[in-house]
Amino acid sequence: MSTTPTPTASAPPARNSQTPPRIRWHTPLMVLAAASALVSVVATVGLLVDPRELVGAPIWAKALKFGLSILIYAVTWAWLIGQLQRFRRTAWWAGTVIAVTLIVELAIITLQIVRGHRSHFNNTNVFDETLWSIMGTLIVVLWLATLVAAVVLWFTPGRDAARTLAVRAGSVLSLIGLGLGFLMTVPNEAQITSDSDIIGAHTVGAADGGPGLPILGWSTEHGDLRIPHFIGMHALQLIPIALILIEIASRRVAAFRSVRTRVGLVWTVTGAYAAVVALVTWQALRGQSIVSPDALTLTAGAAILVASAAGVLLSIAAGRRA
Repeated sequence: MSTTPTPTASAPPARNSQTPPRIRWHTPLMVLAAASALVSVVATVGLLVDPRELVGAPIWAKALKFGLSILIYAVTWAWLIGQLQRFRRTAWWAGTVIAVTLIVELAIITLQIVRGHRSHFNNTNVFDETLWSIMGTLIVVLWLATLVAAVVLWFTPGRDAARTLAVRAGSVLSLIGLGLGFLMTVPNEAQITSDSDIIGAHTVGAADGGPGLPILGWSTEHGDLRIPHFIGMHALQLIPIALILIEIASRRVAAFRSVRTRVGLVWTVTGAYAAVVALVTWQALRGQSIVSPDALTLTAGAAILVASAAGVLLSIAAGRRA
């Protein structure tokens, strides 16, 4: 008589240990993404039909820029939080706080555009001052909530060391970029001496509202603190994207197939990115336009390029040795 066990119909199939866990998208952040998309659409229509200008730019330009930037930011965090396997409740609450603060900020920006008033730095009357105070407080809350979410990310490793490093490095630089926004809230000397109703500015060396780059609006004549704020904040997307491009390239470039090489390349990208954020911050604080770099800025930029090229070569060499 055979002793081989008879398989039963109810036996569950073997689970593939390599199958990634199902992503649970963070719902409040996806609601924020939808709201941001809606604001972007409304702002686009506003740019076409509303001829008003504010501080030297089309009045709906700010809503479009904030809407698109927050849309990308919200989707990224909704995806990252959805992959966490530990501290999910903490991450969920941190993501919810991020969503609420940014929805309120979008609402205030849109309200002020409809009213024809500045949303940032505006202390012209009690109502404007109250709205700006709310926004200033929410910026601090947003930074703290993002810090909590970034810390939680460190407890969830990725599929390999390179992916883990890319997400962690991107979150740290994103926090730094968010923090650089506080530089814009400090009153400049002209505002202090004239007892201005506008306290804070993004332009260094002149009043806000001068000539700027198309779409972005960054000053073409003076320093602009929005540049390091924007570049730093979006490290959360750009550094992982750089790794994705490296992984795609590894299909044709054998040297990139080593995890050790990819880790080295991510470190190189991170170092170069951090150096660029520091460079554009230094440039802005000196009152220098992004489109008019002096010899010091160009020398620093060249040094970053040389160091980055050396990092790439060293990473490839390390991978080949491994």
